[in-house]
Parts: sequence; C-alpha cells; structure tokens
Amino acid sequence: MAISRALWRGSERWVTGGPGDFSLLESPLASLLALPLADARVAIEAATERVDDAELTFLAPVDRQEVWAAGVTYRRSRDGRAEEATDASIYDRVYGAARPEVFFKSSADRVVGDGDAVGIRADSDWNVPEPELALVVTSGREVFGFTVANDMSSRSIEGENPLYLPQAKVYDRACALGSAIVPVWEAPAAPFAIALSITRESEEVFAGTTSTELLTRSFADLVDWLGLATEFPRGAVLLTGTGIVPEAGFTLAADDIVHIEIDGIGSLTNPVVVVGRRAPLGGRP
Repeated sequence: MAISRALWRGSERWVTGGPGDFSLLESPLASLLALPLADARVAIEAATERVDDAELTFLAPVDRQEVWAAGVTYRRSRDGRAEEATDASIYDRVYGAARPEVFFKSSADRVVGDGDAVGIRADSDWNVPEPELALVVTSGREVFGFTVANDMSSRSIEGENPLYLPQAKVYDRACALGSAIVPVWEAPAAPFAIALSITRESEEVFAGTTSTELLTRSFADLVDWLGLATEFPRGAVLLTGTGIVPEAGFTLAADDIVHIEIDGIGSLTNPVVVVGRRAPLGGRP
C-alpha cells in the first residue's frame, strides 16, 4: 500500500492503495503531514471510496511541501565531489563533521514526477543524476514514509566554486520524485538497495548500485538537523544523499533515460532535456 497524487475527474486528489485497488483519501498530503504519525495512519486506513485506475493520472507525490537535501552522506559522494572541486578539503571536513550539509532543493511546484523530463543546464558541460532515498517528514519531525528521488546536479558548476551549489542544484526540472510514497508502516525494514541505470539510444551507458546501509548518518539524525531551526507545518521531503556517482568522464545528454529503483519503495524513470541557456562570452547573462 502506498499513497499517490493524481488527477481524477479534472481535479487533484490523493489516493491510497495499488494497481486495481485504489481508494480516494479525504485529506491531501499537507493535511496528513500536519498530524502525528499515528493519526495520519488512521486517516489513510479509513479510506473506502474505490476509484478506477483508468481514471487516474499520477503526478509527483508532493503538494505543499518543500524539498530539501543532504549532501556528502556517502563516502562515494565525498570522493565524487572531491573529483570535481577546486578545494576538496571542504568535503572531507563535512563528511566527518557533526553538522551535515543540508540545503534547499525544490519548491513543490518545480518537482517533476515519474515519466516527466528532468533537466540538464545549458550552461553546464558536466551533469549527472543522483539517485536517492527520500524521507517524507511530518510537521512533528516524524518519518512518515519513503519515495524515490533524483537530485539532478551540475558537477561543473559546483566544482568551479562551492558557493555555486544553489545554481548546481536548484533549477528547472532538477528534482524528480517517484510516483508514490510508501508509509513507514508498509515499508520493508532498512537498509534499502538502490540501483541506477542510464540508457542512450537504447544502450545502457552507465549502471551502479548502492545501499542505504552505507549512509554515514541515520535518518533520525538528518531529520533532526533539518528541523533544528525551521518549522514545516505542511511537512517536508528530505533527500538523503547519493552513493552512486558516475565516473569523471561521464555526463548526461539530451534524450538519455534515467531509471532509478529502490527495493521495496518503487522506481522512477525520466527522460533528459536541456533547460535554460548558455551565458554569452564574458560570462554574463
């Protein structure tokens, strides 16, 4: 059982269940995440109004939540960031520090869903997907559920200067989330296996795997830092970092297909498009 956002008879609704067995929820995600976890579960399990799958068009599983992300939470991420950076020592320091790297990733309206296109910046010549487990968090900082995420990144922009992180991470079509949220009471026990595959003209050009067992921080630790000085009355989504980073010679291209699979949670597939425009000579837009 999972919960999803969908178009149904011309309006957006949240549904619970799976193929052939969907029911309409009375409340949107923002209202559910405002509740204690136990109360949200009661509200979801009370859904009884069945709906035909054919009437549903699924959307990205957020409505009013901000999406945040944690970085350098896997050794491979630290090493990958060091490959691109002019000053690699900052990634070593944050990897072992008490305070994690936590940054804003996307507003809800900029998130793309399963089957939608993700973007690579026109002003970047080194772009990669970052497959990640996403935590869906209540206003009370409880982990409500999990979904699949792609934290698209410009390695050339961030590598040029760490202060360019927002430009490397926050742009049109830079954040994708899987089509459903698996509540914690329905999810398998961690750790979760994560797989990434990239195809180009029907040929696989990159594949990698990792596991959340390799995370250097617990889910609870990341959520605590996220909410240390910021309230999320409608809940939030927190990406937990990536343990799969393509080698330095690899970059995404337009029309590539990015496929991410997380065991027990779901999958996310997105074609790639170019977004934005190149800066003119001299570097000024």
